[in-house]
Amino acid sequence: MGDLMMDFNLKGSALGHLTSAVQFGFILGTLIFAILTITDRFSPSKVFLTCALLGSLFNAGIIWEGNSLASILSLRFITGFFLAGIYPVGMKIAADYYEKGLGKSLGFLVGALVVGTAFPHLAKEMTGAFPWKSVLVLTSFLGALGGILMLIMVPDGPYRKPGNKLKISAFFGVFQNPKFRSAAFGYFSHMWELYAFWAFVPIILKTYSTEHPESAFNIPLLSFLIIGIGGLACVIGGYLAQTLGTNRIAFIALLLSCGCCLISPLMFATESEIVFICFLIFWGIVVIADSPLFSTLVAQNASAEIKGFALTIVNCIGFSITIISIQLLNVLQAKINPIYIYTILALGPIFGLILLYEKNKSNRLHTFFKRFT
Repeated sequence: MGDLMMDFNLKGSALGHLTSAVQFGFILGTLIFAILTITDRFSPSKVFLTCALLGSLFNAGIIWEGNSLASILSLRFITGFFLAGIYPVGMKIAADYYEKGLGKSLGFLVGALVVGTAFPHLAKEMTGAFPWKSVLVLTSFLGALGGILMLIMVPDGPYRKPGNKLKISAFFGVFQNPKFRSAAFGYFSHMWELYAFWAFVPIILKTYSTEHPESAFNIPLLSFLIIGIGGLACVIGGYLAQTLGTNRIAFIALLLSCGCCLISPLMFATESEIVFICFLIFWGIVVIADSPLFSTLVAQNASAEIKGFALTIVNCIGFSITIISIQLLNVLQAKINPIYIYTILALGPIFGLILLYEKNKSNRLHTFFKRFT
């Protein structure tokens, strides 16, 4: 990102704008995909392939030397639009294969998403001796390859129930289900923190280096490790959820990530680089561990005919929320001491924790009264 901003003479604020452009594209894409119920009416694997190829093409378009800020933002927006046919469609495919064990399968799927999110940082480290454009060429190639592999190796699942027509009213109907609504709002609270943290990991490392000039961080490699370790957390969380319960593991992960937000100013003050890096790695684990669990609850509480719609519309709203938190951090880092701004990310987890607590209390009361009636 730094090289791109330098080559095209972009201001520091472009970081938030370029990240949010992808989110805006994804939001519009998921909204259109949901309204048209694309993933329920057409083969999910073919939708995945089409969007992977087109998304990769527009992602690679940034390497054109004649780009301006407007054209780069447009390319990021269109890339985000076609990502709407990747992430929620991938979850729909998983849901079509698993009626039982969905939490574990989504743990692997979201874990792959996390590693993919972190990979460009590793690519930056691996291609340090090459022009920055090589990162975009590499990620675009892998994106297209992923789409091809999906079509060849992952046909439509045995539990897929295709929808035959548009269901505009599905949006209102699906949120009338209280269990679905609770899972969706839990996912929204988690998204407030997640992508803002991921987007600012390199900035967090750079801020610490500014506060402690004696530190020398390999920012691309550390960014990969801090974000990528979350992939393992998703897998482990999926297994733990099978034994301890999806709601319980989601609550614990959300509580721990909330704590990380709140104590982040203290961590910036520590003189130990090792303590600071370990803290960020731990944050990278707990910030994402609940994501596949909330997605599992969303999928399980939507009917089979509109499961793709349900996952897509929840993604749409969730990523809309990420724009607010990313842009808020973008503004705050220029207004106040940046070591304090990440506490604002605790607002989402706090809301989610209250919601989960109330839901669990309601379930316990329901179970209690059921025994005696």
